Amino acid sequence: MRADSHRIVLEHLHAVAPAVESLLGSTATLAAWGVEMADRLLAGQRLLAAGNGGSAAEAQHLTAELVGRFDGEREPFSAISLHAESSAVTAIANDYGFDRMFARQVSAHGRPGDILMLLSTSGKSPNLLHAVEAARAAGITTWALTGVGPNPLTECVDDYVAVDATSANAQEGHLIALHAICRAFDAEVRRRREEQR
Repeated sequence: MRADSHRIVLEHLHAVAPAVESLLGSTATLAAWGVEMADRLLAGQRLLAAGNGGSAAEAQHLTAELVGRFDGEREPFSAISLHAESSAVTAIANDYGFDRMFARQVSAHGRPGDILMLLSTSGKSPNLLHAVEAARAAGITTWALTGVGPNPLTECVDDYVAVDATSANAQEGHLIALHAICRAFDAEVRRRREEQR
């Protein structure tokens, strides 16, 4: 094993700590998002999620946890990753431009009371910023997980958590944040189901 490779990996793993530390300052927000998601999805609203590159993968991870399951058995909830329908994505990008790719889908799928979760390490992606505009016009609540703030995305969404870490480590922090939200979501769904018994 080369010593420089070991050092690089060690440095990367040590750099995860600031991302986690940054999230510890946002526990109230993450918990509130989980409870609010439970409130809305139990009432029939849906969650839309979007991101680019690795953030798209994390958006899809979130929707998979909601449609599938996270901690334990429960009913499925409506959640759509806006990048995942390849024919729509390529048609919209071709006809309207990449910057409008998510906005058009938000206008098509979103309803008042839905939630749009946006993930971006830079907070500068034009297609996400346009999605916020479309969501606002449709009465959709917007939340964002970003890297270091403030950035254009944190300045235009309804609520955000900015992870104070380098891009790769911020993205790792986003996955931890999504799992924390899902844990709060599942706990709230369980609590409400038990109250109904």
